[in-house]
Amino acid sequence: MVWRNSGKAQNPRPMIKDIIHKNESATPCGGTLEKLHRDFPQCFDKNGNFDLQKFQNLISAEVPATHEGYGLDFLGRNYANLIAATDTETIVVPDGAHNSKPENAASENVYITGDNLDALKHLLKSYSNSVKCIYIDPPYNTGNDGFVYSDSFNFTAAQLEQRLGVDEERAERILDLTSRRSSSHSAWLTFMASRLFLARDLLTDDGVIFISIDDNEQANLKLLCDSIFGEENFVAQFTRKGSGGRQDSKHYAIVHEYVLCYSSHVRLFESGKIRKEGKIYPYWDEKKKKHYNLQLLRKWGENSRRTDRPNLYYPIKDPDGKDFYPMLNEKDEGCWRWGKETMQKNIDNGNVEFKKKKGKWVAYEKMFEVSDGEQNTQLFTTVIDDIKNTTGATLLKALIGDKVFSYPKPVDLIKRICCLANTHGDDIILDFFSGSATTAHAVMQLNAEENGEGRRKFIMVQLPEATPQGSPARNAGYATIDQIGMERIRRAAEKIRGENPLFAGKMDLGFKHFTLHSVAHNTLDRLEKFDPHAALTDDDILKTFGRETVLATWLVGDGYGLTAKPQELRLAKYTAYTIGRHIYLLEGGDFDNSAMVALIEKYGNDPAFNPTEIVAFGYSFNYGQTEMLRSNLRMLHDGAKHLKAELHIRY
Repeated sequence: MVWRNSGKAQNPRPMIKDIIHKNESATPCGGTLEKLHRDFPQCFDKNGNFDLQKFQNLISAEVPATHEGYGLDFLGRNYANLIAATDTETIVVPDGAHNSKPENAASENVYITGDNLDALKHLLKSYSNSVKCIYIDPPYNTGNDGFVYSDSFNFTAAQLEQRLGVDEERAERILDLTSRRSSSHSAWLTFMASRLFLARDLLTDDGVIFISIDDNEQANLKLLCDSIFGEENFVAQFTRKGSGGRQDSKHYAIVHEYVLCYSSHVRLFESGKIRKEGKIYPYWDEKKKKHYNLQLLRKWGENSRRTDRPNLYYPIKDPDGKDFYPMLNEKDEGCWRWGKETMQKNIDNGNVEFKKKKGKWVAYEKMFEVSDGEQNTQLFTTVIDDIKNTTGATLLKALIGDKVFSYPKPVDLIKRICCLANTHGDDIILDFFSGSATTAHAVMQLNAEENGEGRRKFIMVQLPEATPQGSPARNAGYATIDQIGMERIRRAAEKIRGENPLFAGKMDLGFKHFTLHSVAHNTLDRLEKFDPHAALTDDDILKTFGRETVLATWLVGDGYGLTAKPQELRLAKYTAYTIGRHIYLLEGGDFDNSAMVALIEKYGNDPAFNPTEIVAFGYSFNYGQTEMLRSNLRMLHDGAKHLKAELHIRY
C-alpha cells in the first residue's frame, strides 16, 4: 500500500499527555491556520499573526473574487470545527491474535473498531491525500433510525464562549445540543460536519467521496458539502431506485434515495465509464488507418449559448479559409465544447472535420474506433435503476445465516461506486460508516472479477455499537455491529477464495484489525503526576498501554500507516525498532552504555543506516538516560556523516 505521507518530514508526534495539553488550546480554525502557515508563510508577521491584507494582495491578480453568495449556517457549525481541530486522545490497539493469522499477516486491508471521528484523526496522520474513493452510508436522521448526537467532549459554557467567540446564551444552546442526545437538523449537521472536514483531507487530488442520503437531510447535506468541499467540486447527484415502496405513505410511495458525489479537485477527477462493444464507425481516416464517427463540435444542450460560456465563442477556419463561429442557428451565437488551446491541438492532430449540410459548413469532432485491446466506453448516467435493494439483505443472510443487520447496501451498488470513482491499481477505498462491511466485500469482489489482478485496498471503520437485546444478531452471538462486519469479511473472503481457485493465492483477502481505546482516568492521573526530571521511571505505564499499542500508535502518527512493519534493531542486550527515518525506544531498563555504544557504532559502520528521529517512551527512561542519549547523539553531527539525529521524548 502506498500513502502520500510516508517518509515526509513532520513535526514530532506527541503522546497522550502531550495531546491532552495541546487540545486545551485548540481553536475552530486551528487546522486552517496551519495550512495557511505552511502554504503562505509570507502572509504571517514575526509574531505568527495572519495578515489578511497581505493575503488579499497576494491573490488579487490571480483569483477571481465575488462579494455575492450564500451559505449554510447552523447552531453547531463552529463547534464542529472545534472538535475537528482537536487531536484524538485514543490509542491504537492492534489485534495481535487476528493480525498474525496467515491470511492477515501480510494484508494491507484495515478494519478499525472505534468512533469514526477518532479514526479519521488517526488516519490523517498517515493517509492524508492518499484515499481515492470514500463511500459512506451515514444515519439518515429519519426519526426512527436511532440517530442522536452524542460526543465525549466535556466543555463548559465558559470554555465555549472563549474558544468559539460566542455569547453565553449561544454557548448554553450548543451545550444543550451536545448533551441532550438531540436528533435535530442542527445536531445531525454538527455530527456530519466534523467528520466531513477531516475526510476531505484524506482524498487524493483526483479523489471523490460518495454519500448515500434520503430526503430528510439531502438538501442540508448538499449545502454542507458545498461549504466543505467547495461548490465547484460538486460532481453529481445520483438517484438510486430501490424496490417496493410503502403504500401507507401519506401521498406517494417513495422508492428512491440519493448518492451525492464531490471531488477533491474537480478539474483533476476523471470519472469511470461504461465499457461497451460492437460500435459501428462509418468513416475511414487514411492517415490514421482507423474508422471514425462524427460528433457535433459545437456545444449543445445546457449552457450552449455564447452568453453562458463567452470564452468558448471564438472563430476557427473553415475549408474556405473563412472565420467560422459556433452558431446555434442563423441568429443565435453558441459556443464550442473546447477551449482555444484544446481546439488547436485537435485541429493539428486531424481530429476536426467540416462537412456541408444544406449548403453550409458544419464542424464535427472525429470519434475514432479504439485500437486492438482497447474498449469503447460511454458515460454512466446519474440514475441508478438496475440494482435491486433486496440483494443486499439476501446476500448478507446467505453469508451469515441470519438477518443480523437491517438494510445493508447491495454489493453491486458499491462495486458501481468504485467504478464511478474510476478506482484501479492499489487505490484505497475508505468507508467510515462501515455497518455490515458491504464496501469491504465489494472491493474484494471487484478485485476478483479482474482475474485476481485487482489490488484495491479497503479501510473500514465501525463504532462497536451494541446490537439490541433479543435481536437476531444478538441471538446469533454478535454483541456489537463491528463483530458482524468482520465476520462478513471473513465469510465473503472464503466464498471468493472458493469461487476463484486459480488465482485465490495472489489476492489480498485478509485484513488487519485495530481497536481505538480511550485511556483510563487512573492512568491519566499517573501520566500527569510523572516527573520527567526524576531519577526514577514508571515501567508500569508501558505495561498498561502495551508495547504493541504504543508502537502501533506511533507508527500511524509518524506517517507509516497501520500495516507498517518495523524491524527489530539489536543494540547489545537492548531491542529497539526501526523504520524509515525513525528509531523507537520503548523499554528503558536495558538501555545502558553498551546499548548507546552499539547505536553509535551502527551509525558509523553501516553506510545505509541514517535514521534522523530517535523516539523514546518518556515514562520508561530516567533523566540520566535521556541526557546520555542527547549528548551522544550530538556527536553524530561531528562525525563523517554529519548526521543530525534528533531525540524526541514522548509522554
